[in-house]
Amino acid sequence: MGAKGRKSLTNKLQQKALQRVEASAKKEAAPADYLPLEGGPARKLPVQKEPVDKATVLYIGRIPHGFYEDEMKAFFSQFGVVKRLRLARNRKTGRSKHYGYIEFLSPEVAKIAAEAMHNHLLFEHLLQVYLVLPERVHPKLWKGASRRYEPLNWVEIERKRQDKERTLQEHHKLVEGILKKDKKRRRKIEAAGIDYECPEFVGETLVIPKKIRFE
Repeated sequence: MGAKGRKSLTNKLQQKALQRVEASAKKEAAPADYLPLEGGPARKLPVQKEPVDKATVLYIGRIPHGFYEDEMKAFFSQFGVVKRLRLARNRKTGRSKHYGYIEFLSPEVAKIAAEAMHNHLLFEHLLQVYLVLPERVHPKLWKGASRRYEPLNWVEIERKRQDKERTLQEHHKLVEGILKKDKKRRRKIEAAGIDYECPEFVGETLVIPKKIRFE
């Protein structure tokens, strides 16, 4: 390294040392926030930034029956624009699981709604409303939120189950179950001391005694 290079490096080191001294002097000159109880020099507290509210999703628990998607959207729209809504339902029966989620367009509106509706009495239920932080929102949370719920037609499902064609083995199993229930019913009638002539099964046909036949 030549003389010019050494001189340039020396100047840079001197400038950095001077900057460190000036920064230290400014720090000492700044007013201290508190004195340590153990003694020693005064210290200054670090500047804390105000947390920014970004949560727009609300968890709502203890939802009563009858307070479903349409009712929830109409009710919570008084606070602001509701972006999405999902009520947890049983996959088999379609009944409400008494909890759900609502997403507002604005985080300020979500905060106001959470504060106003937490422990709010609705149909003898105290609603439990909490803000859900963005990092805690599951990617599949809104799956099926836009799909309208259609209750299952259990009458049609049961009709198809009863009317389906059975194999010979399934038919024998069904008759065995009927005979087993019939024996159990006969034992209960005898134990109760009731004189009653029960219908008899001949093969797989029910034969009603003449005494109790209806003309």
